[in-house]
Amino acid sequence: MGSGGLAPGTPLPSVRGLARELEVSPTTVATAYRDLRTRGLVVTHERSRTVVSHVPPLVSRPHAPLPEGVRDLAAGDPDPLLLPDLAATLRTLDVPVRGYGEEAIVPELARRAVAWFGADDIDASSLVAVSGALDGIERVLGTALRVGDRVAVEDPGYTGLLDLLRAMGLVPVPVPVDDDGLDPDVLAGVVGGCEAVLLTPRAHNPTGAAMTAERADALRTVLDDVPGVLVVEDDHAADIAGAPARTLTRGRERWAVVRSLAKTLGPDLRVAVVAGDERTVTRLATRLRVGPGWVSTVLQHLAVALWDAAAADGGLERAAATYAERRRALLDALDGAGIPASGRTGLNVWVPVPEETPVVRGLLDRGWAVQAGERYRLAAPPAIRVTVARLEPADAGAVAAAFADVLRHGSATRLG
Repeated sequence: MGSGGLAPGTPLPSVRGLARELEVSPTTVATAYRDLRTRGLVVTHERSRTVVSHVPPLVSRPHAPLPEGVRDLAAGDPDPLLLPDLAATLRTLDVPVRGYGEEAIVPELARRAVAWFGADDIDASSLVAVSGALDGIERVLGTALRVGDRVAVEDPGYTGLLDLLRAMGLVPVPVPVDDDGLDPDVLAGVVGGCEAVLLTPRAHNPTGAAMTAERADALRTVLDDVPGVLVVEDDHAADIAGAPARTLTRGRERWAVVRSLAKTLGPDLRVAVVAGDERTVTRLATRLRVGPGWVSTVLQHLAVALWDAAAADGGLERAAATYAERRRALLDALDGAGIPASGRTGLNVWVPVPEETPVVRGLLDRGWAVQAGERYRLAAPPAIRVTVARLEPADAGAVAAAFADVLRHGSATRLG
């Protein structure tokens, strides 16, 4: 297993079968299997079937520097010009000294978060601050699931979430996503075998999907048949998403909604808030307490100050409108070039292609860096992710023309 000789999911022989093959006691084999389970190297499923764990070796994916003159439409970051002024806010920040025994979430942040969730009819009576969306999701899943548990996820879906599930030894179960969100018919067919459902209700990364009211109703109907399944929503873009909030969590036994402040106030804040059912949030907060203890209250106070600044000058509304204009400009330009694409909300546009690598290379040769969709896909067909956060509408035509040229000529590069 450690050498890669047995792939994740490979069934192992039964205890008695392996004992016969090795000519050892069944007790010896059972003890070895138990040790492997304890280490997370194997998992035992229904009917005592033991398989190699899906926990992969952790792989770092550093960003390669772009050639000179290439525009970056791959990074996925918000436009820094649409974020509140961090330096100016820091100069005005007055943070009280805190000790070890105080509340983990500062009262000012808690009050704003309760109102934020409450405006979208999400119960925030149980609330905790975490170090970003992925940290919150990891902690929620870590308190509720075990290695080998199955999690229904969007396909395509955010690569950070897929990598996280694999690193935790959880098994992602793909559910197709269209412009309106998860496919309820496919979800109905798989959710009974899952312990959790993980979804992005709007500003879906990479496709820009957002749940409509009709789709949310259909998905709630499916989930009503599995009341014990944990539902986790990653509402990472929130106020700048470009669509109203929809939630599948109301009335459920186990649920959590994670809202990050990275896209709206600044990625370096590393602050997010999690609302959920009392048991889930209590377990999350307890686990946080025995680890780092709390998210730095300096960062929490800074988040509050930046939030206030953005509210005072209309920064969030301006950012949402700007991102919507940039998405629409690229979608219209691609449509004019006869290239189908999606991207109703958020920071990204998703462009289906016959093959990803030739398109990525061809666009790079023409001065545009984009993301291949492979890392975002489980069973979904090939596509390219284009981040529009810094793409001015005046440049959308040039991007669409480059796409059209690459798709016409395959991997041929520009000459002269």
